Amino acid sequence: MELKKTTCDHSGVHNLTFQEDEFINFESDLHENKHDSADEKLRLKGLLEKKYDKACIFCKKYRTRIKYVMCRILITAYLTAVIAACSLNFQRALPLFIITVLAIFFICWDFLVAKYEDRIAAFFSPGERYLEKQWFWLKWVVCAALIVAIIFWLIFDTAKQGSRQLISFGGLVMYILLMFVFSKYPTRVAWRPVFSGIVMQFILGLLLLRTKLGFDTFNWLGIQIQTFLEYSDTGAKFVFGEKYTDHFFAFKVLPIVVFFSTVMSMLYHIGFMQWLVGKVGWIMQIFMGTTPVESLVAAGNIFVGQTESPLLVRPYLPYITKSELHAVMTAGFSTIAGSVLGAYISFGVSASHLLTASVMSAPASLATSKLFWPETEKPKVTLKSGLKMAKGESNNLLEAASQGASSSILLVANIAVNLISFLALLAFVDSALSWVGSLFDYPQLNFENICAYVFMPFSFMMGVDWEDSFIVGGLLGYKTFFNEFVAYERLSKLIHNREKGGSMYINDVKQYMTVRSETIATYALCGFANFGSLGMVIGSLTSMAPSKKKEIASGAFRAMIAGTIACFMTACIAGMLAIPDVEVPCHILLQTAFNSTSSPANITELVECCQQTFTSANSSQESFSGGNYTLSFWKKCCQILNQTTFNCT
Repeated sequence: MELKKTTCDHSGVHNLTFQEDEFINFESDLHENKHDSADEKLRLKGLLEKKYDKACIFCKKYRTRIKYVMCRILITAYLTAVIAACSLNFQRALPLFIITVLAIFFICWDFLVAKYEDRIAAFFSPGERYLEKQWFWLKWVVCAALIVAIIFWLIFDTAKQGSRQLISFGGLVMYILLMFVFSKYPTRVAWRPVFSGIVMQFILGLLLLRTKLGFDTFNWLGIQIQTFLEYSDTGAKFVFGEKYTDHFFAFKVLPIVVFFSTVMSMLYHIGFMQWLVGKVGWIMQIFMGTTPVESLVAAGNIFVGQTESPLLVRPYLPYITKSELHAVMTAGFSTIAGSVLGAYISFGVSASHLLTASVMSAPASLATSKLFWPETEKPKVTLKSGLKMAKGESNNLLEAASQGASSSILLVANIAVNLISFLALLAFVDSALSWVGSLFDYPQLNFENICAYVFMPFSFMMGVDWEDSFIVGGLLGYKTFFNEFVAYERLSKLIHNREKGGSMYINDVKQYMTVRSETIATYALCGFANFGSLGMVIGSLTSMAPSKKKEIASGAFRAMIAGTIACFMTACIAGMLAIPDVEVPCHILLQTAFNSTSSPANITELVECCQQTFTSANSSQESFSGGNYTLSFWKKCCQILNQTTFNCT
């Protein structure tokens, strides 16, 4: 028994020992497997990290070459697409072809200037020294030649177009004399920036309004901008619903401001706006002899607002002279921002004329500024090149778009509350003035009539027809004492009244103007020169340059006057150069021609009017029989035009 027990015990112990050993060995195998897999992962991770580090080192080492290769691949793909588009239909791809050619030209130009600037300067230095030596008598020859050329142009153009252009020319001379008489320092005026600015303005107007290429280009740009702005309807429709156009201004016009502000912020982030402003500013600086700061700000005001453009040269603002500061403020008052440009276009105002006015007013602002406040100090910032403009604070394109949309909130709110307050105040003032006028048997007295009498001589001297100068004077009053939004809204109503036809006078009140008067009014109103903007300019510039607070406050009002006159001068040049297609409303022209026993004087105008009449009828699907366009008008227009084309049945 004992031996058996012992054996059993022994065997039991051995069995237990075996089981324990077996259990321990199993656990140890698991731990070993885990350690092996972890080691393999570590080895694999280490291998991947090494490969990744090598790839990063390679990319950093050859980053420039990789960037060049990627750029070349993208450029090659783009040029291939352009060639393919041109080969399929060159007429359709013409805008893309022109944009591509211009981009290649400016890229090559910047590359050559950056790499061979010293050689280019040395190459042109003999000619520059010769001009400096001969400039004393050469400038008089150039001025005399320009004066003679303008006189002969006026003579021939007056013989061809009529004498109305002479009134606009006389208005331009009058505004120059007024600015000289009330100048801060009349005896210290430097006439080069004044005359060169006016000449530059005239040349731009001549290219954009009289040449077919310039007119078609800006007309095409206006159409493209209108098409581009219509994309804002998608966002407005999603947020405000299908009937968002029922509240036209709030849900149709103001979203355009948000959309345009977003796009401008994105263009600013990628550096396109700085590049474009720099090029335009450089041209004005070379041509007009103005300083880099005022040239860049004037160029920037073509695209951005009066509070945003000084940000381009913010580091230099504490060091500029009083005359330069006046020029900075004048440039802001005499132009409009690209964000609100879209809103005015949505009113129905001509996009091409608004674009032309924005471009022409930039040199005009510098000309009037240097005439109204001449330079009497020595400018400290006189760099001919290398003036660094401030960059955007966004880190990527999406952040730039978000910042642009967010920054427009203040602008949209400012526009909305100003219009609410100004229109309410205007209604109250009109009611009060009507009550005062009724005491003297003149209940028609209102704010517009008072402004019309004040600004009527100024509008007439721009070239506005005498019958329309009273209306344009009222618009100028709205723009000066309220803002240009109110004025353009009133102008859009006049434009729509003319397009619809109807009686020209209702209760002895004229309902619309001629096309020429509308065109001149569009240029005269295209600026921020009003008392509301006065406070904005003082506040924004004071925050950017606190050391210039006293100078800003003392010169802001003079800058507003100079900005107003700059817009008037732009309107004068537009009056000299603009040739509207049809001066007389179509229904009046047709009535005069078809009711006359003699043959019509100008068959071309009749054809254009008949075409416009049929086009408007087809687009609106309305019948115009009776009223302004009687059945006899339709029949006679059908005799002039092709019946199969215009569905005269």
